[in-house]
Amino acid sequence: MLIYVCLSGHGYGHGSRVASVLSCLHALEPTWRLVLSTPLSQDFLSLAMGQVPFELRSCRWDVGVIQADALGADPEATLEALEQLERQLPAQLDDEVDWICAQAEPVLLLSDVAPAAAGLRQRLGAPLIWMGNFGWDVIYRPMGGAFVPWAEHCLQAYRQGTALIACPLNMEMPWGLPSVPVGLTAGRPRCTPEQIRQRLGLSGPRERTILMGFGGMGLSLAHALFGRWPSFQFLVSDPGLAASAPNVTVVPSDWRPLEVMQICSRVITKPGYSTFCEALSQGLGVHLVHREGFAEAPVLEAALQRHGRHRLLSRAQLEAGDWQLDQPLLAPTGQPLTAHGAEEAAAFLQAQGLRANFDV
Repeated sequence: MLIYVCLSGHGYGHGSRVASVLSCLHALEPTWRLVLSTPLSQDFLSLAMGQVPFELRSCRWDVGVIQADALGADPEATLEALEQLERQLPAQLDDEVDWICAQAEPVLLLSDVAPAAAGLRQRLGAPLIWMGNFGWDVIYRPMGGAFVPWAEHCLQAYRQGTALIACPLNMEMPWGLPSVPVGLTAGRPRCTPEQIRQRLGLSGPRERTILMGFGGMGLSLAHALFGRWPSFQFLVSDPGLAASAPNVTVVPSDWRPLEVMQICSRVITKPGYSTFCEALSQGLGVHLVHREGFAEAPVLEAALQRHGRHRLLSRAQLEAGDWQLDQPLLAPTGQPLTAHGAEEAAAFLQAQGLRANFDV
């Protein structure tokens, strides 16, 4: 069985989510081939997948939203990238259809959450499972103007799928498909808190250890801001986040943020699905920095207030060092989310794959 995944290159969160699910699927079906078709790098995917074997097809299936920086969008660059991708897709579809057919195996298509995967379903007749907490249709439509036709284009593509694995913290996905809701799709740490503290040379209490990160683009902050919080130790994945400050430690590149979350009490971050999943699954409070220009951001912000301990910050507060680490976390207004979404999604994919194999 060939599991061919059209994986968004919009951000690392899509890759982290897919990796957590495929890791569980590999445990259920270790002989199935996992093929990741994505512009995400081999290094990132190898870190995300760990010991799970996979094959990489370097393809771009969607654009998402081009970011001006970690907290802002670039609509003009996004439109240009959408038009460029549309010109490239026909040749890519030809190449990938030929490659998949040459494998002479039953295939199950999974997309997170690139609408162009519908082209593979049309050509191959294989089942196509979408997985996500939003589609690009609901991201593009509020951007208005030239984005509205793109939103409609995405919506029509999504409606051609077989089923939807609906992740939590989600936006509306009105695609008319059978939907399987799942819990938090977080991975599992690969080392112990003791191993983490020993390697980093840290011995401070968890309540004074803070993770800070803003995704793949990173964000630079002034050295002096960390000096406003001398009794706290900050862990950062991006060396640009004032790594020379005495109370800042750079997370080793062979660790995911999930590893170090085990020794942290809070994370300062932007709205991000996978970061939220991992933080909530590890019991961290989230200091959320407001993000403009991306329709998912207010939905995630509202979901965080329902399901997680939190504090809300403006960008101005972040850049002024007003991080509120001395303030108690606000309690969620609703119930916590279940933490077994990756296993639930994997079980659904297993059932769909077995059915596809049987039908051949």
